[in-house]
Amino acid sequence: MNSARWEDVTTNLADHATTFIAVWGERNDESGAVNLAVRRKGERSIEIVSRSAPDSHYPSVGRHHPSAILMERVIQDVHGLVADGLPDTRPWLDHGFWPHSRAGTSYNFKPAFGPGVHQIPVGPVHAGTIEPGHFRFSVNGEIIIRLEARLGYVHRDVLGLMRGKAIDDAATLVGRVSGDSTVAYAFAFARAVEQALDLAVPARASALRGIMAELERLANHLGDFGAICNDSGFALLNIHAAVLRERILRLAALVFGHRLMMDFIVPGGVLRDLNEEGATALKSGLPSVLAAFGRLVDLYEKTASLQDRVVGTGRLDPAVANLLGCGGYVGRAAGQDFDARRDMPYAPYDGIAVRVPVFNSADVDARVRVRIAEIHESVRILLSLLGTMPKSSIRVALPNDLTARSGSALVEGFRGDIFAFVRVCGGRLSDAFVRDPSWFLWPALEAAIEGNIVADFPLCNKSFNAAYAGCDL
Repeated sequence: MNSARWEDVTTNLADHATTFIAVWGERNDESGAVNLAVRRKGERSIEIVSRSAPDSHYPSVGRHHPSAILMERVIQDVHGLVADGLPDTRPWLDHGFWPHSRAGTSYNFKPAFGPGVHQIPVGPVHAGTIEPGHFRFSVNGEIIIRLEARLGYVHRDVLGLMRGKAIDDAATLVGRVSGDSTVAYAFAFARAVEQALDLAVPARASALRGIMAELERLANHLGDFGAICNDSGFALLNIHAAVLRERILRLAALVFGHRLMMDFIVPGGVLRDLNEEGATALKSGLPSVLAAFGRLVDLYEKTASLQDRVVGTGRLDPAVANLLGCGGYVGRAAGQDFDARRDMPYAPYDGIAVRVPVFNSADVDARVRVRIAEIHESVRILLSLLGTMPKSSIRVALPNDLTARSGSALVEGFRGDIFAFVRVCGGRLSDAFVRDPSWFLWPALEAAIEGNIVADFPLCNKSFNAAYAGCDL
């Protein structure tokens, strides 16, 4: 536990010399500790710094980096470790129903003052079949002057359930953190375990992981494209995009036996191989999906009423995107040129020159255009992987090592980079943490919505598509 190094690293965060990845806590019966993961700009490795929390206190990371604030509120709720200097100490997961709750009966949303200012509460129960989250709008007429999101309604203690489990059982749990990113979470967890155990994965297994990850990215981007158009009042594009998403999901079911490819990526490799019939189906099906998608994009670009809704709406200042560390389509739409597949390459992407689309307009349209470009790139990557499939086994056995070891990994999911940390010993998990990119997207949405009208919130919200479950661990 290095207190001096902790101060050095957090100071560098304030100076933007390093990139913040995550902060998380751990506690046993006698003491507590906090862990901080960072990456030096331009470097390909992750540094993890830990320090003890004497008397359950430690120096806040959030006072130096705003994206750490929500995570430190969780550390306080779950582990009882207090971040000294934390700018916002309100509960996050604790809604007042725990046996030793520190939350009051009411939640103090951030105020907004001025003539004609009033509040609009929305949620946590919504009209659609979506996850629960509360949105508190402060508005003047139709103009939003402040938005604050409150989550924590779907806390399942996934990380707590993982501790003490056999590695394969923990892999099953991590694949259920956020269903739309089950492949990416399993991929990140598996790579973290493999780093801890110094385990090399067969080349064919790595290629199969890449195929699953790109199919997941394709399905989600197609769904998001249609949903954004739907919230712009253009249901026709949503219907056609949903058909294309369904075609990708059916291809996944045909090839791997499961529409979401859940539970197939495991530490040591994968559990399902790709046969000739599946490879042929992908090689013929993907180009036809891409051709049909091209016609939808053409309609998107030529529909003036749709362009009027998306261009200039929900603009996220690139400086704010940089400050918050936004990745994925939100970050890349606001000038943030980072993709873990390219910048921290891992198999199979270390053998592929991944093309990363970057825009600077930072509005809803830019976030759509990042998705459009990534759909094309995913198809290119998939066809490349299918054309160079190595012949090898698809999994190696895990060693039953009794030495406590830790490992970490960063994997590019469809929303952005997903971080995983594990500590393993004797085939079991003694500690684990996973971080969804949505931790950075929710505060960014709050910033981007200011100055927009209330009616444009669903459109802006869908263009961010931040996960609820990924932040409610």
